[in-house]
Amino acid sequence: MKQRFPMPIPFGWFFVHYADELAAGEVKALHYFDEDLVLFRTIDGEVGLLDAFCPHLGAHLGKGGRAVEGGIQCPFHAWEFDARGFCTKIPYARTMIPRARREPLTRSYPVVERDGVIWAWYHPDGIAPTFEVLEHPEFTDPAFDRLRREWSFASNPQEIAENGVDVAHFQYVHTMVAVPEGKTEYDGHIRRSRADGHREIPNPDGTVRLHPYSASTVQNGAGQKNTRLKGLVELSLAVLATPVDAENVELRFYFAWPAVPHDSPQYQTIQQAIANTCGQTGVEGDIPIWHNKIHRDRPILCDSDGPILRFRRYFEQFYLNYRSPNHLADAG
Repeated sequence: MKQRFPMPIPFGWFFVHYADELAAGEVKALHYFDEDLVLFRTIDGEVGLLDAFCPHLGAHLGKGGRAVEGGIQCPFHAWEFDARGFCTKIPYARTMIPRARREPLTRSYPVVERDGVIWAWYHPDGIAPTFEVLEHPEFTDPAFDRLRREWSFASNPQEIAENGVDVAHFQYVHTMVAVPEGKTEYDGHIRRSRADGHREIPNPDGTVRLHPYSASTVQNGAGQKNTRLKGLVELSLAVLATPVDAENVELRFYFAWPAVPHDSPQYQTIQQAIANTCGQTGVEGDIPIWHNKIHRDRPILCDSDGPILRFRRYFEQFYLNYRSPNHLADAG
């Protein structure tokens, strides 16, 4: 049976939850990075993400565990763990386990709250973060409105991100007549791109006018990608792709825009732009392709396919012990 994706789960910062959807004292069972996890917010407000299973006798901390001050309590024997994975309390023990004084007893994941998102750093070897989450104030600014959409399907973060440099598919999947050629710059773990063009806007008399638009994207590692869209409306879009395992992903689109009255024509235009971005002319046109395709590590490309191989060289840095063949493609 052909392996769909030869690459492992990439490392980096990834969405695991919206910050405002995890209240103080709340516990959530999650499954990301092919691991069972427990996410919690202590009653004093600190967020922690741990391996789901108690190192004592294996109870699932996310199934009946209780958030307490400074950590989470196991539902089986009431052992308590802080956000770093240290055991802080064994209520019935006469003396604390010596090992518990020296080191964490369970795996923890670094987490930060930024842009209204709880981000977790994943690395298969547990290496500490090598770069930071970028901040985009519009996702927490009260002067902005926001909207969220999400999908689950069989794919991975690289396949989703590669879509942005695959310029030829826009005509055939999204029925775009003209796709502008943009510019892309690579700087370590950062990829920046900008595309400018014009959209055809129909007038009431049947004529068409051209309206300028632009899309500026910053990708920060494998899991954080933000695009600013300017045209008839201005939108910020956070593209949040989190690997469930090596072959399945959850994708979220998180939109933000300067607030306008909800009964205004401008608001209706914004909602239509979001619907176009999410619908068949946007990501929902891509999802059936992603869900069923395989990854060709030696694709046969033509001269107008876009800088796919350059993008793949950029993305390789987020894998441990994997390097694609990087052979030049044959021109058809």
